[in-house]
Amino acid sequence: AIRTGAMADIFPSTFPSGQGSDLAGVVAEIGVGVDRFSVGDEVIGFSEKRAAQAELVLVDVDNLTPKPRNVSWAVAGGLYVAGVTAWGAVHSVQLEKGESVVVSAAAGGVGSLAVQLARRAGATVIGLASQHNHEWLRGHGVIPVVYGDGVTDRIEAAAPGGVDAFIDTHGGGYVELALALGVAVERIDTIADFAAAAKYGVKTEPGTTARPGAEVLAELAALIAEGHLEVPIANVYPLTQVRQAYTELERQHTHGKIVLEP
Repeated sequence: AIRTGAMADIFPSTFPSGQGSDLAGVVAEIGVGVDRFSVGDEVIGFSEKRAAQAELVLVDVDNLTPKPRNVSWAVAGGLYVAGVTAWGAVHSVQLEKGESVVVSAAAGGVGSLAVQLARRAGATVIGLASQHNHEWLRGHGVIPVVYGDGVTDRIEAAAPGGVDAFIDTHGGGYVELALALGVAVERIDTIADFAAAAKYGVKTEPGTTARPGAEVLAELAALIAEGHLEVPIANVYPLTQVRQAYTELERQHTHGKIVLEP
């Protein structure tokens, strides 16, 4: 989205440019004054300079957290953007136990984490997804609903008491759908449809408003390590096949995360 210019107002870019924010790896060298990490430490983190898709990355110490031993490299390396975004979206709609929330693209990179975090908040979660992802959603306590024509009726059937909140991770009319379902503006969050957000005044929480990114990352990593959160990995590509990885990603039917491995 950044590369095509679709997010130029938020993430302007000039080319040539690096790519990627998520990262995980082993500390190879430390700068002057760094005392929280040592050479050889395994860490999870993020780059704010689109530099993560590389063999070596220079990163600020505040953007790192220790990698738990039982969190895989693939999961660690694909956690930051999707994880922090999902965390921010769930917190922004202020879910309370017993409420209902709809999540669009519920099996995607952000959606698959958002539905799990929403369930942990005690909500009844309705996940919009393709039929082939419904078994995974049911396995995580989510009520699966097929998107497309007639989706309003299917959501209302799944939530006879009404919908309290809506998290849109896809765009393309879901903000309008949430409003049509009677969801209050302040209980709608979109990470994809910024034009609709500007028009209707719904939320576009970036995820790091409430807490620093590395702190949220540490919380998510702990949940994964304890078996309370799953990060589905759709595919792992060697870094030399980065073009193929983006080709798959741009089809927008990925269940979970695509990861690059240097």
